[in-house]
Amino acid sequence: MCTRPLLATACLALSCPAGGTPADEPAAREVAFHGYTRAVELRLGTTRAVLCPQAGGRVLAFSAGGKDALWLDDAEKDWKPGKAVPITAGRFDYGPELTVAPHPKAWAGEWTAEVTKSDSVKLTSPRDDPGGIRLVREFRLVPHGDVVGLSCTQTMTNVSKETREVCHWGRSFSPGGGVCVIPLGDRPSRFPSKYAMYEDSAVINVKAADPNIRERDGFLEVLAPPRKPKLGFDSYSGWLAYVMPNDAVFVKRFRTYPDRVYNEAAGLTLSVWYPTGPRIELEPIGPRERLKPGESASFTEGWWLLPHRFPKKGEAIDLKALAALVERQTRAAE
Repeated sequence: MCTRPLLATACLALSCPAGGTPADEPAAREVAFHGYTRAVELRLGTTRAVLCPQAGGRVLAFSAGGKDALWLDDAEKDWKPGKAVPITAGRFDYGPELTVAPHPKAWAGEWTAEVTKSDSVKLTSPRDDPGGIRLVREFRLVPHGDVVGLSCTQTMTNVSKETREVCHWGRSFSPGGGVCVIPLGDRPSRFPSKYAMYEDSAVINVKAADPNIRERDGFLEVLAPPRKPKLGFDSYSGWLAYVMPNDAVFVKRFRTYPDRVYNEAAGLTLSVWYPTGPRIELEPIGPRERLKPGESASFTEGWWLLPHRFPKKGEAIDLKALAALVERQTRAAE
């Protein structure tokens, strides 16, 4: 196994030495990317992930066949250490969002990076955040038939002296203009509308009606920016799909826990933020983790990018065919 840390003083090839990593296996290397001098690239075939330890431990790119699932702000090309980081690309976080302590270094500070295997990169947050939670994010490419996904595992460790209650948040940004598909599953929703809309002043409306959100064939579709952009869902199906105008579908798969507490204000398992503009946010949410000092908990998202024709104006997506594609071409998060 090839294991070595990333170094800030040189641009080092991080795949294993000659004879250690066949060409058809995933490989990692340090690259310059979009203004960042020490990004880490994972690649297998046409699938590529670019990770960013310099500003928040993020995923800057996730692409397959030349199509990218993420939206990255051009303003980041001018990033400098200590400069504020735009809220773009493949972010993660932890909540509950209304009550969690601030954690600016974990959100946007400089992380450390280590290649733990030829197909795995571990990013670790700074320790001295007032939130009292240290984060480790491990990324690896996952072949499944002729498709390659990205496994994203976030581990939250309580480094404070008090018990902390937290939950995982996925917060990735994709290009706007697509259709978000949420399977409702067999369990009844707590929300009369099957979703919650966040109004002004933190008011959560569970009886909202919006022409850009419709229920069809056991799914909810967010067709365009709704009246208010932040939406919450309590589906336990464990996946969502975002059909993009570039004729690809970005799928996230993750475990859900019907018998556990979800400690966001509305008990959400999933959120979507769809404002007017160039980006949409896709946000799986984990269950409550009550961590004593020194305890840890992990949550995994599986990311997949598949070919899928974008519907023409007035055309509807075949939702059952989409669900079959997800089941056939992706693998559940581990």
